[in-house]
Amino acid sequence: MKRGYFESDILKKMREEESFGVLDLSKELALKYISSIDGKDVFPKDEAISGLDNFNEDLGNIAESPENIIKMLDKYGSPATVAQTGRRYFGFVTGGIIPASLSARWLIDAWDQNGALYVISPVASKIEEVCEGWVNQLLNLPPDTAAGFVGGSATAILCGLAAGRNHLLNNIGYDVAKKGLFGAPEIKVVVGEQAHSTIFKALSILGLGAERIIKVPSDGQGRMVVDKISELDNRTLLIMQAGNVNSGSFDDFKHICPIAKRANAWVHVDGAFGLWALACDGMKSLTEGAEMADSWSVDAHKTLNAPYDNGIILCRHRTALSNAMHMTGSYIVYSEKRDGMLYTPEMSRRARGIEVWATLKALGKKGISELVLELHNKAKYFAELLQDNGLEILNDVVFNQVLVRYKDDEKTEKLIKMVQQSGVCWMGGSKWQDKSVMRISVSSYKTSYEDIDISAKEIIRIANEISAE
Repeated sequence: MKRGYFESDILKKMREEESFGVLDLSKELALKYISSIDGKDVFPKDEAISGLDNFNEDLGNIAESPENIIKMLDKYGSPATVAQTGRRYFGFVTGGIIPASLSARWLIDAWDQNGALYVISPVASKIEEVCEGWVNQLLNLPPDTAAGFVGGSATAILCGLAAGRNHLLNNIGYDVAKKGLFGAPEIKVVVGEQAHSTIFKALSILGLGAERIIKVPSDGQGRMVVDKISELDNRTLLIMQAGNVNSGSFDDFKHICPIAKRANAWVHVDGAFGLWALACDGMKSLTEGAEMADSWSVDAHKTLNAPYDNGIILCRHRTALSNAMHMTGSYIVYSEKRDGMLYTPEMSRRARGIEVWATLKALGKKGISELVLELHNKAKYFAELLQDNGLEILNDVVFNQVLVRYKDDEKTEKLIKMVQQSGVCWMGGSKWQDKSVMRISVSSYKTSYEDIDISAKEIIRIANEISAE
């Protein structure tokens, strides 16, 4: 060794002691967790949450053994998790994890591939290219539609709206990539008043502030009222919704999209969980016309039941998306193959598209169609049980969302809190037409009709208990 140079004892020890022991331990504890998930409280008890205080420690000077780190995570972390991958979690829109996609995640995490460029990871490039084609076929989108594999639907929305903004400005002779927004021509942004908050967040980041947005009134189910949409033109960014986050409703793509296309407006569809209805034979009527849009955002971890960190931006105009996401550098080596960073904001990122590929392959077209339809049918069944026992259902159950109300705001909010504390099931609260509601999202492939029976029975029991007070 050259004079003046030395090796770290800590790093040298890590290299020398590298073994499969800690991986075997992780596997053992993970399998124990998976096998026990359906028997644990859906939300952790106070004692388990208090155990998290054990993580309040100063960073030590001495290296800790990998085994001790994993044991600590399991001892204090596992009991404090929310059973989102279990059978009776109905909070937010959170799917389970298809076994093939979980297994794929474990393997590709060991690969630790960067999905940015073909030269960095040929396997990530190839499988994401195949996955892009499969998603386009499933959703009946144009064959050359570009897919970017991002962290979630919020990021996918940001990508789609950035591509749309730049495309509209470029079409009137303004290059926003070169000139920025200073002095840029104005564009019109039209959204439904029931648009998801991530839409407004993305618009804010893109410099399209809230005060300039045109909000279209919604009907009783949260859909844009068609004849209330202002005049559209070639400077309009129109944002529609496939799956209202509360009611599950779908905008009227069949009538609105042709109007937008004739005006040369850019249409983006926020389809975080509802866009998968395009892949279901029994639910396609909800999304008829959505394939005419210019960009779509969707989350595979929701309805499709892939793991978290699997959003997808889809864009009919491949060049518009790649121009919006493009970056250069003397060290960046683009190829004739798929370079994933052209379709995402990130350069360095997990090869997450492989998990989506594994999920699609595990289900197949028939399985995906049946999954989407079954989630809808189970949501309807859940609603019928509650309605038959005195609770009010405030929405038409067109997809997988159910809005439940019990008498008034106070009793509804108390019902939600007591159900959450019961540990039997978990669902969140929301506001719908200025009323407090319990929001039930049926999103996991693991949920059975028996699980819904158990959950409904508990909700009804608690409602009767409140009524008797």
